[in-house]
Amino acid sequence: MAIDQPALLTDASRGLTSEEVAQRVAAGQTNTVSTKTSRTTGEIIRANVFTRINAIYGVLFVLILSTGYFIDGLFGGLIIVNSAVGIIQELRAKRTLERLAIVGQAKPTVRRDGQSSEIAPEDVVLGDLVELGPGDKIVVDGPALTADALEVDESLLTGESDPVVKQPGDKVLSGSFVVAGSGTYRADIIGDESYAAKLAAEASKFTLVKSELRQGIDKILKFITYLLIPAGALTIYNQLAGDQAWPDALRGMVAALVPMVPEGLVLMTSVALAVGVIRLGKRQCLVQELPAIEGLARVDVVCADKTGTLTENAMRLSEVREITPGRPVDDVLAALAAADPRPNASLQAIAEAHRTDPGWRVSTTMPFSSARKWSGASFDGHGDWVLGAADVLLPEGEHRTEAEKIGSRGLRVLLLGRAERAVDAAEGPGEIEPVALVVLEQKVRPDAKDTLDFFAHQDVAVKVISGDNAISVGAVAGTLDLPGADKPIDARKLPDDAEKLADTVEDRAVFGRVTPLQKRAMVGALQSKGHTVAMTGDGVNDVLALKDADIGVAMGAGSPATRAVAQIVLLDDKFATLPHVVAEGRRVIGNIERVSNLFLTKTVYSVLLALMVGIAQVPFPFLPRHITITAWFTIGLPAFVLSLAPNNERARTGFVGRVMRMAVPAGLVIATATFVSYLLVYKGSGQSELDKIQAGTTALITLITIALWVLGIVARPYRWWKILLIGGMVVLTLALFLIPFTQKFFALDPSVSAYTLSAFACAGVGIVLVEAAWWIGRHLVKRQEA
Repeated sequence: MAIDQPALLTDASRGLTSEEVAQRVAAGQTNTVSTKTSRTTGEIIRANVFTRINAIYGVLFVLILSTGYFIDGLFGGLIIVNSAVGIIQELRAKRTLERLAIVGQAKPTVRRDGQSSEIAPEDVVLGDLVELGPGDKIVVDGPALTADALEVDESLLTGESDPVVKQPGDKVLSGSFVVAGSGTYRADIIGDESYAAKLAAEASKFTLVKSELRQGIDKILKFITYLLIPAGALTIYNQLAGDQAWPDALRGMVAALVPMVPEGLVLMTSVALAVGVIRLGKRQCLVQELPAIEGLARVDVVCADKTGTLTENAMRLSEVREITPGRPVDDVLAALAAADPRPNASLQAIAEAHRTDPGWRVSTTMPFSSARKWSGASFDGHGDWVLGAADVLLPEGEHRTEAEKIGSRGLRVLLLGRAERAVDAAEGPGEIEPVALVVLEQKVRPDAKDTLDFFAHQDVAVKVISGDNAISVGAVAGTLDLPGADKPIDARKLPDDAEKLADTVEDRAVFGRVTPLQKRAMVGALQSKGHTVAMTGDGVNDVLALKDADIGVAMGAGSPATRAVAQIVLLDDKFATLPHVVAEGRRVIGNIERVSNLFLTKTVYSVLLALMVGIAQVPFPFLPRHITITAWFTIGLPAFVLSLAPNNERARTGFVGRVMRMAVPAGLVIATATFVSYLLVYKGSGQSELDKIQAGTTALITLITIALWVLGIVARPYRWWKILLIGGMVVLTLALFLIPFTQKFFALDPSVSAYTLSAFACAGVGIVLVEAAWWIGRHLVKRQEA
């Protein structure tokens, strides 16, 4: 929506009036976008009910009902369970995400009736006067009206990392952010027509986008589909072309087809991710992209900014050491603090200690930027002054040595200096006369050490990457016992060669005087070494690195720009939340791999058993009700529990290979053992109904016994609750075979001892083979990873 001509007459100093705002709201000229941050309730219900798996089960369920054997339609309940679980969990995740997205959204400051106030992005109206300061995310498009050394980073739009200086009349684009200076602009293009609408919507969207895990599952499902076609066709032909009664043939066909579909795999994946979102939401952690949960499970390097991560954002002025006597140091510091409408943490600490503004008239300013490492102002009649990093502004010598000595105690040291020229001079401020060292204290977060200890215990390397003095950063890291803190590196001495940079960054742990571009390069260097990198930060200098990292983690109190590009936002600003986030990612991915083994083993043995039965041209041994109880006790209930269980093992690549190395041999053994035990007691086409039941019972005992053993393998390493879970499934299964009511209800007859012994004998051989396959597969995985 573009601005109309009358709005051009708006008073640029006061902004819109309340009446003008009301008129625009009534006219629908607000920054409302049609793109939703999540699916509607109706869409969620439709997406979970009308699935391919539910359609297959629905057709098979109708076929069973047509036979009159309603008991064999128990599997139809999976349609309701799958849909209900998926709907409930996604609705819960939707509510969590939308609530947290509102809390964590970037709120622009608008000027109305001469008063400035923060509002939600969607409340911006056409012609609004929007104020800008360092770190502000630009939410709509329009021309700059005022610009005081305004520098805008448009790298998210253009890919160019150098900030763009904006003058009055220049266009500012939504999706970019302010890195230095201040100004105002008018909202000319809002709603769906602005780039920010698309960016903000994607940031909070509940979506299962491409990821290694989902790509792996899709690949597996595609492979299974190819197997299903011949197996299903052969089963249908075998069951319907024989001399069986029509109802019996249909029941056998359905019993063969139902377990071939890994009905719970996609569901459990979605549920595990949704539950992860909900659990993290309770810790005030906003997951802006669901695959971030998977990425966290694979993280082996965390790059952390010092300020706002290891230390608190707030600082305190410790002391001012005069270098050149006779200068009005206190007045200069107070004037510099007053000259900056959006002071950073350092200037805020100085302002709190120097509250008396001398009232000097400001002729020009140069705001702080991470690239320059200094800020400054020129005052009419009082000279040109700069305030910045002492080791950047000072040459080698006595004063720089003193500054580094102070910084070695973990303090931040700034130099107050008088410039030779105006601070915004094209040729630079010229020679700097050192006037005073300004010493600031930073408070280390009380939970920082425990967080670093957690990462060390989990074999996750921590790299502290800061724009502060390297010695000071090393001192802070040293108080937290970070390995390598005693060997900090000044980033100005880092090699330019990409390979040498990668070696250095991988080998060292603490880096100071790092520019935004270097942070980005260091993240890329670690990734080139095969590391999965998480980057934490809260300032605009972290945006480029956050964007390029595998996982970007922003602090909730950080700049709107960092929150916009990060996949995860810690709304409570607690670095200590990060271990919980990493642990949740590991839990989700590790457990999905566990349950994938169960579901795919079932699919493999179902397909192979159907092929064996079809080739042998014998009736399928099981009824649909048998398949239902097998799924309940060997897969369904255990998989649900295991998918939500604790799991701290770091996720590894090669998901498909590991799962198939377990599922294919196990499925082959189960299918073969079950088929052999069935043939041992099968009495040919003339067998009685009792013979059919006893043969089916024998095969079922073999299948369930080995399947329960596979469950035991998947559940390793054992904990008390896992033993209780497996024991419970064994007891429930025994009850089905031993209780007269369940024997009759599920058509089971284990009364012939010879048949039962042969079933257990086949199962015993199968267990030995499955165990051997598991140990061989585990050995191969270890060799491959080594």
